Amino acid sequence: METAGAFGVLAGSLSRHIIGATAKKLGEFKERDLSGFRPFAVFVDTIFRAKVAFIVCLGIDLAGGKQVLGFWEGATENSEVCQELFSDLERRGMRLSKKILWVSDGGSGIIKALKDRFGKRLLHQRCTIHKGRNIQRHLPKRYRAEAHRRFRTALEQNRYGDARQMLVAFEQWLRGINESAADSLLEALEEILTLHRLEVPALLRKTLHSTNPIESMFATVRDCEGNIKRYRGTGMAQRWLAAVCLHGEQGFRKVPGYRSIASVVKKIEAVQAEGHNLFEAA
Repeated sequence: METAGAFGVLAGSLSRHIIGATAKKLGEFKERDLSGFRPFAVFVDTIFRAKVAFIVCLGIDLAGGKQVLGFWEGATENSEVCQELFSDLERRGMRLSKKILWVSDGGSGIIKALKDRFGKRLLHQRCTIHKGRNIQRHLPKRYRAEAHRRFRTALEQNRYGDARQMLVAFEQWLRGINESAADSLLEALEEILTLHRLEVPALLRKTLHSTNPIESMFATVRDCEGNIKRYRGTGMAQRWLAAVCLHGEQGFRKVPGYRSIASVVKKIEAVQAEGHNLFEAA
């Protein structure tokens, strides 16, 4: 507000202007029609503002474009808040079909909401970066570089069978060092191979294997809000989050490998027609 005073602008007037502008953006964001959005993949993650959780969905459409679909506020990241977000997306016209590929980290609340909603037909890719970090935390430092190499080499394989075989060998190697590290890999083994099961080409897989796209957007949010000293309630947090999300969309580009989306959708349709559960080992 010191800048406002230097130019002869009353701080209160500037504050009211900012509140009005961000409130308008919030209204625009929360009521945006999603009936025309044709989803291919949706990233779900949580950002904390004013000491509360905002679960956010970032979508990729069938043409490879990105759009922030919505957010929902809760005291913590839990399945009930996530379900409220899904209901809001549906209220605004988005069809949450079982053909959508969902990408998230290991947050139990989000995963529970997805499994409750889609059951065995869920298409869920666990973030491989978060899983890699979780494994690393269990290991003595002298083993971490080799663990990282083995994990990334397995995931770089193009065929599901090859990647799974290498991850199983990696799990056995971990078992000889730290049981908890091996268990951490094992509990998500099939979920981190969802893209391999769907035969997603390597270029598109680079976008979908982690929550990096939505976390990159969160980094933009934090940069834009860097001068905010404190939030005066969650209403302010919502206004700013909506305004920055809409601003960030202006810089969105089509995802690398988007031309492969059509072939992946055909694979998804084939898998679901056969009634496969991607969480079950082949």
